[in-house]
Amino acid sequence: MKCFFNKQHYHVLFLLGVLPVLWMYSRHLTGVLPIVNLPILWGFWASIIFVILHQMKVWFVFRSELCFGFVSKLFKDKALFLWAIIFLIFLFLRPVLLIIVAIASKNTLPGPTYIYQIIALISVFPAIYTLYSVFRYFGIYRAIGGDHFDVKYRKMPLVKEGAFKYSSNAMYTFAFLILWSIALLNQSVPALVLAAFQHSYIWIHYFTVEKPDMEKLYPKNIN
Repeated sequence: MKCFFNKQHYHVLFLLGVLPVLWMYSRHLTGVLPIVNLPILWGFWASIIFVILHQMKVWFVFRSELCFGFVSKLFKDKALFLWAIIFLIFLFLRPVLLIIVAIASKNTLPGPTYIYQIIALISVFPAIYTLYSVFRYFGIYRAIGGDHFDVKYRKMPLVKEGAFKYSSNAMYTFAFLILWSIALLNQSVPALVLAAFQHSYIWIHYFTVEKPDMEKLYPKNIN
């Protein structure tokens, strides 16, 4: 079980520190969500809870596979394909929930619109280039943790093309800038808060799940 829960106390400490701050902020939110006509507070927390569930699900699947081979034993050769479907659905819904909150809280960020539009445009280019690089050079299966399921991904060379030429962790460094762009285009303070949470929380995932896992999967490549 030490393998399964490795570094997760830092994960818990992060949530214990951040969630009360988010709660204090969210108490002052006003307005309603489009279409469903529910309080924006509900959408704000739905986004946060969904992100937490997503990353906890990733931790559970990665560690249960790494430590026990659980998923592969359960689903055999379909394990990675099924994981890809589940992962990509959750990944797609993360920005969707943020967009809903951004629209509901549009123009809550004071200042000239054109400045935010310029910053959003600058931010979205590296995000889109990173997504292109993932598809072009990295591959979806590898990007979603295929190395936990199949040894062939562990034998592949490190990717140094595209956005990965500028950062070995381009997905977390650049791709998440698209969330900031969404928030800025709508001049939404709640959406900016959500973008900041998602971007910081994905780095918590990296340091508490992905990096420790890579130390086991690639012992010769990790310092």
